[in-house]
Amino acid sequence: MGKPFFRILGVQQVKIVQDAFLRRTEELDRRLGVGRSFDMVGRSLTIGGRRARLWVVNGYADDAVLERAVAGWLAIRDLAGVNTAEAFAARYVTVSDAAAEQDMAKAVTAVLAGKTLLVIDGLPGGVLMDAKQFPLRGIEEPDTSKVLRGSHDGFVESIMKNAALLRRRIRDPRLTLEGLEVGGRSHANVALCYLEDKADPELLRQLREKLLHMQINSIAMSQESIAEAIAPAQWWNPFPKTRYTERPDVATASIMEGDVVLMIDNTPSVMLFPCTIFRFAEEINDYYFPPLVGSYLQIVRMIVLLLTLFVTPLWYLLVKDPAGLHESLHFLLIEDEYYVPLILQLLLVELIIDVLKLASLNTPDALSNSFSMLGALILGDFAVQARWLVPEVLVYMAFVAIANYAQHSYEMGYAVKLCRMALLILIYFFDWWGFIGGIIGVVALIASTRPLVGKGYLYPLIPFNGKDLRSLLHRRPISRDNT
Repeated sequence: MGKPFFRILGVQQVKIVQDAFLRRTEELDRRLGVGRSFDMVGRSLTIGGRRARLWVVNGYADDAVLERAVAGWLAIRDLAGVNTAEAFAARYVTVSDAAAEQDMAKAVTAVLAGKTLLVIDGLPGGVLMDAKQFPLRGIEEPDTSKVLRGSHDGFVESIMKNAALLRRRIRDPRLTLEGLEVGGRSHANVALCYLEDKADPELLRQLREKLLHMQINSIAMSQESIAEAIAPAQWWNPFPKTRYTERPDVATASIMEGDVVLMIDNTPSVMLFPCTIFRFAEEINDYYFPPLVGSYLQIVRMIVLLLTLFVTPLWYLLVKDPAGLHESLHFLLIEDEYYVPLILQLLLVELIIDVLKLASLNTPDALSNSFSMLGALILGDFAVQARWLVPEVLVYMAFVAIANYAQHSYEMGYAVKLCRMALLILIYFFDWWGFIGGIIGVVALIASTRPLVGKGYLYPLIPFNGKDLRSLLHRRPISRDNT
């Protein structure tokens, strides 16, 4: 009676294991959407006499790598002695990045992120392999951060490619790329990049905690979604609370100076921490020229930034009351007749410039020349002849529009624009008192700005650090002991 009993028991055990394998593969098919999503591939195999199943997203997979791997598995005759997914990966998986995974939820997320999952009958868990190849554009120089000298490469939408661009420049084992996963539904990959011996541990702790505890399901807008999720509640404050770059050399220099770079998958922009208002005075071209030329460019940029804030409000304040204007400043007065009040002209041109910017983004290249001619005619000749605008308004607003492009940060440019428009409105109502109150308000707004992390928005002025302040206000020669 004993022998048949053990035979029957053995058949039942095999049946239970097989049923468990079927339940597991069916559950994975359901979670991954095999049959529901056309790009999700689930393929059944036989490896060493055992049933197996492979999942991969079509379009992510590197076909050549997977074909070689599957060909090797199909040639296996027996899996004797292989009792775990770890043992199978160690013996038969040739893909460099491969590991066993026991958590089904993590395995599903990994497949959706581009990895390949292999499950074999009788082996608990599965094997995750990184055999993906994303569709990518070329690594080329960003349109918004061009240099005359220096490298002409730029970050792309793949976090792995961006990490390689950093590793190529910093060949130091202390360079740490700490991977995190954020977003309740998107499960996006982000990475904190820093030097272990130079980065501020407190800043790292604050940034890590904010990333891990932010309440957000999706980061569809990439860096902007993260910035808004961890930013202080200051939506009314237009000044930028973080800096961005698409250039690997800028990110490298920041890391070497002790800053922290946050990389986000699916975006070519990386975030630089900490952020202070003085850091916006720096620009990459300053460091590809000799120190004297770099310092000159930095001074010019700061002067232009102040002019974009004050040139039109000051002009409007002076010509608003021609009788009180000093004789030496009479050249500022308007001689032509006009029907639209000056304040409306200035605000209208501010609005039209933004409309032209938005329209140029959606204009096909083939029509860009026609669009430029049309905009020049409407803003220039037609508006002046119809006496909607006076030439002086066009001249000053043209200077402001051009000067805005000297500022490499779009966020800072729009912050200055909003402050300039607020100054114009205050001058219209309160004259000199409005101008003075507006300046005080702008200074108070800057002082109250809270960055995402760091010592403060006005550092190194508040708290004061003379050495750091001098290094930010002029281009220093490169010595042997600095970056």
